[in-house]
Amino acid sequence: MSERLIYLPLGGAGEIGMNAYVYGYGEPGKERLILVDLGVTFPDMDTTPGVDLIMADTRWLVENADRLEAIFITHAHEDHVGAVGRLWSTLRAPIYARPFTAFHAQRKMEEAGQNPDEVTVVEPWPEVVEAGPFKVAFVPISHSIPESSGLVIDTPAGRIAHTGDFKIDTDPGVGEPFDEALWREATGGRVRALMCDSTNVFSSHPGRSETSLGVGITKLIAAAPQMVVATTFASNVARVKTLAEAGVAAGRSVCLLGRAMRRMVDASLSTGVLKDFPPTVTAEDARDIPRADLMLIVTGSQGERRAASAQLARGKYLGLSLREDDMFLFSSKTIPGNERGVIRILNAFSEMGVDVVAENDDYHVSGHANRPDLERMHRIVGAEAIIPMHGEHRHLREHARLARESGFKSIVAVNGAMVDLTRAEPHVVEHIEADRVYLDGTSMIGALDGVVRDRIRMALNGHVIVNVIMEDDEPLGEPWVEIMGLSETGGSQTPLADVLEEDLNQFLMRAEDKTLRDDGKLEEELRRIARKSTLDEIGKKPECTVVISRLEG
Repeated sequence: MSERLIYLPLGGAGEIGMNAYVYGYGEPGKERLILVDLGVTFPDMDTTPGVDLIMADTRWLVENADRLEAIFITHAHEDHVGAVGRLWSTLRAPIYARPFTAFHAQRKMEEAGQNPDEVTVVEPWPEVVEAGPFKVAFVPISHSIPESSGLVIDTPAGRIAHTGDFKIDTDPGVGEPFDEALWREATGGRVRALMCDSTNVFSSHPGRSETSLGVGITKLIAAAPQMVVATTFASNVARVKTLAEAGVAAGRSVCLLGRAMRRMVDASLSTGVLKDFPPTVTAEDARDIPRADLMLIVTGSQGERRAASAQLARGKYLGLSLREDDMFLFSSKTIPGNERGVIRILNAFSEMGVDVVAENDDYHVSGHANRPDLERMHRIVGAEAIIPMHGEHRHLREHARLARESGFKSIVAVNGAMVDLTRAEPHVVEHIEADRVYLDGTSMIGALDGVVRDRIRMALNGHVIVNVIMEDDEPLGEPWVEIMGLSETGGSQTPLADVLEEDLNQFLMRAEDKTLRDDGKLEEELRRIARKSTLDEIGKKPECTVVISRLEG
């Protein structure tokens, strides 16, 4: 049977986040494999209440872990490296990354109790990592975090180019500029397929450079009458530096608030991607500085409840608080799905009299390639086929349309779609179950396990616990109920618990002996009555737990 080259996204194709892309080469079903990125996405209270992190379901990969040669991490954003520590123990393949990314991957491994030495630091192209039939090189590319890389993957069936997250920025301020000549050289020759970032395919204007923001931000901060607070992605070290330099230029002392912010700056300095950073003061010292002479740079640009921005919106963080006529700058865009959290913070600051500057393109540029830059990347690489990745389904579909309009072959491949890249036309040959898993406290649970579904149902409908004690197949005393998340009084103006207990007791008094002897039937009837009585009283059908205790005669 002839060998084939396959591409299988397990996360990141059909969504933004949770990136995990598998490549394979060999006989069908026996391919040697590599994995590119292993990231997370974040929960929300509507669909995943109580969940801590969301990761790709790697069961298929775990079942084939003996075929996995290596894991390659393109950059240090959480949606590309965040699951490394949590999932490595089931995969147990060597991890390769460039120094800054490796620093974060090693920390993820340590935090999860794994050996950080499993992460190997590699240099960029032309250095090559050999992993089974694959030869993989990291090619520097500009993005909103330092030392991002695309990959050039050589296989016996041809060359693959994998952009990772990218933008075309020849002057990013921090990190490596986009080098068209380097990409032409690294991808020179026949490229079978380009796997390409799709995030900004609907943005029709050319992308702007990170360094274009400095002048405008400096003017804004200099004109502010009182304290200035700014937030951005902690990982966007170039932006954090721009904000800090603007604060210093305006004669203000600068204070970094939030562990992620400080950690990213420290990591950038220790790995050499930042040569210097403006002087900063501690939160303790900041409390004694006149407000008109102070600037805070804080975490929480996406409305995260535990981040510094949200805590300031609730009143105070590390002894610092905002007042009327202070200014709060969101030097960021709100990621779809985070709107509620951000708007909550905006309104809280507004109620304090704080002047909020948000969603303003003068103070933010995206880290992803817009449509003209995607078209430019297509031409630079000149691949036979373009496979959109890193985007919701609408992004992938539009990107595929854009590629076809320029004469490239393309296909929309969502999570779980195994694509054969060997033939002239890429095509889906198999569908793998590719759902997601949740970190819930310290436990890993599947999306289909029912835990989160039950949690949502309890949140929507409330919960009733029915307790019954049986002795010699007869009720011992009356049943009692416990109610959670439900109105205490219903339409009869009688306490809901009293109504339920009376209805349940009436049933027990007239129930047949065979029902009283059968725990299954008894539980089913008690649950039915509790839910119906609650519906009649308050218009809700709660989740119901029945506890039947039988005393031994």
